[in-house]
Amino acid sequence: MSRVVDVSRLSVMARTDDGDEVLIVKDVSFSVQAGEVVALIGESGSGKTTIALSLLGYVRRGCRISGGQIRIGETDLVGADPRELIALRGRRVAYVAQSASASFNPARTIMDQVIEGACAHGLMSRDAARKKAVALFRSLALPSPETLGMRYPHQVSGGQLQRLMAAMALMTDPEVVVFDEPTTALDVTTQIEVLRAFKQAIKARQISAVYVSHDLAVVAQMADRVVVLRNGEIQEQGEIGGMIASPQNAYTRSLMQAAESSVRLTESDTRRAIDTEPVLRVEGLSAGYGKPDASGMPALRILDGVDLIVRKGATVGVIGESGSGKSTLAYVIAGLLAPAKGTIAFKGRPLGGTLRQRDKDLYRRIQLVFQNADTVLNPAQSIGDILARPLSVFERCAPREIPARVAALLDRVKLPAAMARRRPAELSGGQKQRVNLARALAAEPELIICDEVTSALDTVVGAAILDLLVELRRDLDMSYIFISHDISTVRSICDDITVLLQGRKVDACRPGELSIQPRAPYTNLLVDSVPELRLGWLEQACRRIDERAR
Repeated sequence: MSRVVDVSRLSVMARTDDGDEVLIVKDVSFSVQAGEVVALIGESGSGKTTIALSLLGYVRRGCRISGGQIRIGETDLVGADPRELIALRGRRVAYVAQSASASFNPARTIMDQVIEGACAHGLMSRDAARKKAVALFRSLALPSPETLGMRYPHQVSGGQLQRLMAAMALMTDPEVVVFDEPTTALDVTTQIEVLRAFKQAIKARQISAVYVSHDLAVVAQMADRVVVLRNGEIQEQGEIGGMIASPQNAYTRSLMQAAESSVRLTESDTRRAIDTEPVLRVEGLSAGYGKPDASGMPALRILDGVDLIVRKGATVGVIGESGSGKSTLAYVIAGLLAPAKGTIAFKGRPLGGTLRQRDKDLYRRIQLVFQNADTVLNPAQSIGDILARPLSVFERCAPREIPARVAALLDRVKLPAAMARRRPAELSGGQKQRVNLARALAAEPELIICDEVTSALDTVVGAAILDLLVELRRDLDMSYIFISHDISTVRSICDDITVLLQGRKVDACRPGELSIQPRAPYTNLLVDSVPELRLGWLEQACRRIDERAR
């Protein structure tokens, strides 16, 4: 086999805010053979994406390649001039980004964007490009391939948009495709469709690929070899089968341990939750968006007749694919969206539909922790100021006591007191999510709604957040509604699980009953779609799902 990619002793420097330079990629070497898929794995900050982008001769602003060599075929990218790089990008090396929705232009049709690269490189006429795009749509199992290109990005689902980005990458028959966390933002039922399409395309076209991920179970389905990274350095690399069977490095073993689905609740936790009174009771809840009709129902109905009970000190998981109504349920309970129908009672007391209909004390007792800490932590404020605000608003302590309470909150979520002086941009993703949780705890709530709080985090950091939630539950007798699209995560920390599909409750059970038949068909699909850390799982799962669909 010939080497398509050869990275030798690559080093990358990054400039800090103080003007100093630090080494973020250190002496990295690996190669990709023709028709081979090599995965780069590691937690956030390990250098995966920095290395992947360097294969296009690109580094982020403030960074520079300080040493080493990157060869695509016979071309050395480190010494290449701008014209050579322009000719290479999108032609010989293609890139599939993590968020297709953020990468597509909402004002242009899908077809115009998919064929743009092939036409810009002068590889074919627009008519020929359209025909090739339709063939790619068909090979990637996209619906209505002949007419799909006439739509705009917002008119297709997230999974379809991710496959369309792969079609865009394959238009030029590149030598190498870089997949940068292409399924991280997808729910498990969509992810399995996308993985199946990617794997079929890679096999059929003998594509050489670099697959960036923090998810070992996904990597086990896609890669031939794995490069394990930590803090910009290679810890271990080798064949995927050998890596799974016998990892040599302690960090690799920790990644594998974090990827395993483990039950975090003890029998004592479960028994204690069964015997407690309900904190929250939701009955017949319907809600949505848009102008209400004569019966009071909104133009776009998102929730339809949902029931839910949360007991004191217990965790109820709400699971479903994107668009199932999970977040809308959270917003209604938190008072951010008024229900169209149904009732919500907190500790036996009816809850008003909006925050204006609730007093400050009720507002304090139910707190919502959002998915993306980046969008809810004020970048202009210090962490201390962010945590001080709920202490002040809800009058949790005297003004002179606020610094000590901030330090105690940081300690509660396993962060040092010195973190109070930093701003959100100076924190890692996991640290920001801990601050997000600490801000909710500052109000001294009785119920916390966690809306996809680990979905944007890597496996190791996400596992640490789950452990923290369980610890807080035990220490504070906290009740949670835990919203997720990952059934293995919900199974690990929840006492009860509610399954939503298209705004309706289609199933409810305890975690141990998920595999006990009969279950709702959609519940079975969710269980079957959770990746397992073993070779061949993807093919077996797809066959099982196809058989059940017949």
